[in-house]
Amino acid sequence: MLPWFQNGKFPLYLAPMARVTDIVFRQFCKDQGADVMVTEFVQADALTREDPKLWETVDFTEQQRPMGVQIFGSNPDSMADAARLLADRLQPDFIDINFGCPADRVICMDAGSSMLRNPAKLGKVTGAIVRAVPGTPVTAKIRTGWDDETLVAREVGHIVESEGAQALTIHGRTKAQGYSGEANWPLIAEVAEALTIPVIGNGNIRSAHDVIRVREQTSCAGVMIGRAALGYPWIFRDIKHYLEHGVVPEPPSVAVRWGTILDYTRKIMERPFREQRHNDIRWMRPKIIGLTKEMPNSRKIRGALGQVTHIEDLERVAAEHTALHADGIVKQ
Repeated sequence: MLPWFQNGKFPLYLAPMARVTDIVFRQFCKDQGADVMVTEFVQADALTREDPKLWETVDFTEQQRPMGVQIFGSNPDSMADAARLLADRLQPDFIDINFGCPADRVICMDAGSSMLRNPAKLGKVTGAIVRAVPGTPVTAKIRTGWDDETLVAREVGHIVESEGAQALTIHGRTKAQGYSGEANWPLIAEVAEALTIPVIGNGNIRSAHDVIRVREQTSCAGVMIGRAALGYPWIFRDIKHYLEHGVVPEPPSVAVRWGTILDYTRKIMERPFREQRHNDIRWMRPKIIGLTKEMPNSRKIRGALGQVTHIEDLERVAAEHTALHADGIVKQ
C-alpha cells in the first residue's frame, strides 16, 4: 500500500487543475495542510518531444512530496515512454493517469474522459505504464462515466486494479456533467467497497463536515479537493484543525489574504519563462481574481483587478482594499 494511506491515514489531496495548480500554488496548499498533490496534467506526446515549458509544468520541490505527475494521452506506447522519462528524470512518488478530463481539446485526442468509452484500451494504457515504470507507483483518475447511461466507474476500477494501478481517484460526475450538478457519492462508495486498492473520492468537498461524511459513509481511503481550494486554499488548514479540535478556525484576515496574493504573484513571476512576459501580469488576472473569492466587496475588487497590468498596480489595489478593512476578517 502507498505509504500515505498506511496506519489509518486519510490523506487530503489537492486536485490537479490545468493552469491553476502550479508549483507556487501547490506549495501554499502544502503549507496549509494538503497531504498529497499532483501536477497539472501534461500531454505524453508533447513531453517526449522535450518541450521545456512542459517540464516547468511538472516541476516540484522536495518539500511537496509525496508528489505525483499526471499525464494524458491515448497511445499506450507514447504514454509508457512519457512515464519512463518522468520516472527517470524526476523520481516522482507516483505517476497518475488522467482518464477524466472533459475538455474538448483533450477529448478530440481520444484522451481524458474519452477513454471511458473504451475500457479495454484504457486498460492497455494503464498496463503499459505500469510495466514501463516498475519502480514507480501508478495511479489513475476517472469520472463516473461518459454520461448517465454509461456509468462505468466500477468496471474501469476493476480494470485499472487488475493492470497494476495502486490507487484510483473518482470524480463523482460524468463527462456530460462537466463541473455542474452534484457528485455521485453513492457510486463512489460502491466502487470503493468493491476494490482492494485505495479509492480517493472527489467532488463537492467543501468543508470538514464533507470529509467526515465521506469517512463515515464510504470506504474511501482519502479525498481530493479541487475547486474549493481555488478561492480558499486555507480549506486544508480548516479541515485539519476541525478534525483535531472540533472547531473551524477563524478565516484569514483581509491583510493575510492580500499578502498571500502578492507573494504568490511575485513568486510566479520569478519562475522560468515568465521573464519573457516583461513583468506583465495580465495573464494572471484569473488566478488572482479566484483568490479574492468571498472577500468583502469582491465585485469591486474584480473590477479593479481587471485593470491591473503590473505588480505595482496589484500592490496599489491590495493596499487600498486592506486599508478599508483593516479590522475586518473574511467571512467564509
